[in-house]
Amino acid sequence: MAGLIPSAELKDWLDVWALRYEQPDFIPEDPISIPHRYTRREDIEAVGLMTAIIAWGRRSSIVQSANAMFADLGDSPVAFLVDSSEEDLLALTWAHRTFLPEDGWRFMRALQAWYRNHSTLEHAFAARRAESDFGPAIDRFRETFAGNWLHTRSAKHLASPAQGSAAKRLHLFLRWMVRSEARGVDFGLWTSLSPRLLSCPLDVHTGNVARDLGILSRKANDRRTVLELDTALRAMDSKDPVKYDFALFGLGESGWLQKSLGKGA
Repeated sequence: MAGLIPSAELKDWLDVWALRYEQPDFIPEDPISIPHRYTRREDIEAVGLMTAIIAWGRRSSIVQSANAMFADLGDSPVAFLVDSSEEDLLALTWAHRTFLPEDGWRFMRALQAWYRNHSTLEHAFAARRAESDFGPAIDRFRETFAGNWLHTRSAKHLASPAQGSAAKRLHLFLRWMVRSEARGVDFGLWTSLSPRLLSCPLDVHTGNVARDLGILSRKANDRRTVLELDTALRAMDSKDPVKYDFALFGLGESGWLQKSLGKGA
């Protein structure tokens, strides 16, 4: 359908799919519905981070786990964490599939320590002048945030682009925080960070759709493939390349593309 640099025809077609799915009615069944329940900036970003951290598997399962995680934290989870004692934290359980309670407690303590000293996570993800994406910033964040548990099993839930990971969940979180809120889905909270530098949250499904479209050639879903997809999506829209995450999701979720290519029933 297209080469590495997508044709104008493909761009126009994906623009339509992106608009179709980036609508408020996308929210209720998606994990982004969890941070949308909060109004304070710090709660949106903290809840958004933790919801993105557990965002693998069925969307309904992610939402169910996130609901359980935040059920006892009230209207301001950050205020709850900041004021909590060690005993209070140990009384909570944050878990989802292979994200175990011990991982949850480490993340709780890390969030507690962060918000006792900072008002936002925004500057922890700032890109430096020569950087063309948020991969290096993600690695700086994981080192600062994890601190003394960076070398424990829990650190696998903070993926490292420098180690070759696609870091799908952290790129998803950045999309939520950085992209404009104009269409009512993402939040646009972090105005100091540029949406030009965002990368698509690459997983098995979006990767397969991108390959079917001819805009990805690599078979692995890793850091190098994220950079390849960056090139393709930025060729279509250099200012807002990750709007096409909605198009890739929609094409996968609808099954339309697979059926058109004779891969579905």
